[in-house]
Amino acid sequence: MKPALFLDRDGVLNGRLPGDYVKSPSELSPVPQLAETMVLLSAYFSPLIVVTNQQGIGKGLMTEDDLKRVHEALRAEATRLGGRIDGFYFCPHKSDAGCDCRKPGIGMALQAQTDFPQIDFKNAWMVGDSVSDMGFAHKAGMHSVFIHGKAEDSEKIKSESPEYTFDDLAAFAQFVKVFRG
Repeated sequence: MKPALFLDRDGVLNGRLPGDYVKSPSELSPVPQLAETMVLLSAYFSPLIVVTNQQGIGKGLMTEDDLKRVHEALRAEATRLGGRIDGFYFCPHKSDAGCDCRKPGIGMALQAQTDFPQIDFKNAWMVGDSVSDMGFAHKAGMHSVFIHGKAEDSEKIKSESPEYTFDDLAAFAQFVKVFRG
């Protein structure tokens, strides 16, 4: 059975919009080689799940329908060459809401496991670019992969001790190809 792969969205699959939110497909900036990378990752992982905090909804800056359109466009790019994204899970709440679905809480992981019962957290991987992503991985008992990017988290990340660190998702995919090859 293939391990599950959990991916953060902004900073991993899509470029960040510092100080703003991706509110429409036109604001997407998929990372270089996303389609090729997703083909490679699809060969080694199942399911592939996106988990993303989206407090822009809670702030009234976008709607869930706006987010759905963004995710449909991102999925189209990720699957363009035969890769896949099996599910999108998001937390719409503001950071001070105290919910369990907002990373580092594991509510999105538990929902994904309900939808994909084959997920075994001990064998799953989380790829993210923030302290909250690494906290999510550790709380769920997953392997953790840190992608450099979010400057404010690069210093704090040592407290979460990610198992692996890469410059981008493509570098992680190449590692997986060699490691699992």
